[in-house]
Formats: sequence, C-alpha cells, structure tokens
Amino acid sequence: MTMKGKERAALRSEAHHLDVHVHIGHQGITPAILQSMDDVLRTHELVKSQVARAGELTARDAAHAMAEQMGADVVQVIGRTFTIYRENPELKRGDLPPWRV
Repeated sequence: MTMKGKERAALRSEAHHLDVHVHIGHQGITPAILQSMDDVLRTHELVKSQVARAGELTARDAAHAMAEQMGADVVQVIGRTFTIYRENPELKRGDLPPWRV
C-alpha cells in the first residue's frame, strides 16, 4: 500500500501529538517487539516508536523493517523516533480517529 503525499502529511500532523507506544531496545526488533507493535497498530492504527541509543539499529532502518513486517506505511522518521500507520477496517469509527481515543 502506497500512501499519497497529502495523506502522509495529514498523518504527520496527527502523529505530532502522540506519545511513544513502542520502545525498541538495544536488542533490536525482537518477536516481543513485533507482537507489541502489531497489538498497538490493531487498536490505534497510527503508532509512534522510539529506538534506543545503545542499539545498532537506526530509526530509519527500524521503521522500514517494522513497516515491511507489519504491512504498514512509514509516515515519518525524526531522530530516533518514527511513526508508522496501518489501517484496520475492523475498528469502529466514531467522531475521532482511533489514535485520538
């Protein structure tokens, strides 16, 4: 799934206010991290993550690896923080998007 520029820009502005939900430690992307990311993507769709300084993985590499394994799109990478998005058609839609609830 490829995201258009306007969609990515809208998600970037939404992600600005999000807290980091998934922290990737010095061990890198482990099965536990993948499960955690999958759970958060399923409930929130838009997820901000952070990579530890001690690890050898860059935020850009981690973002692309996670997005590929999760079937998601990279929204942005800034410093050690990245945001990815995966739509969940099963989520009930209210007035607010699921990451704002």
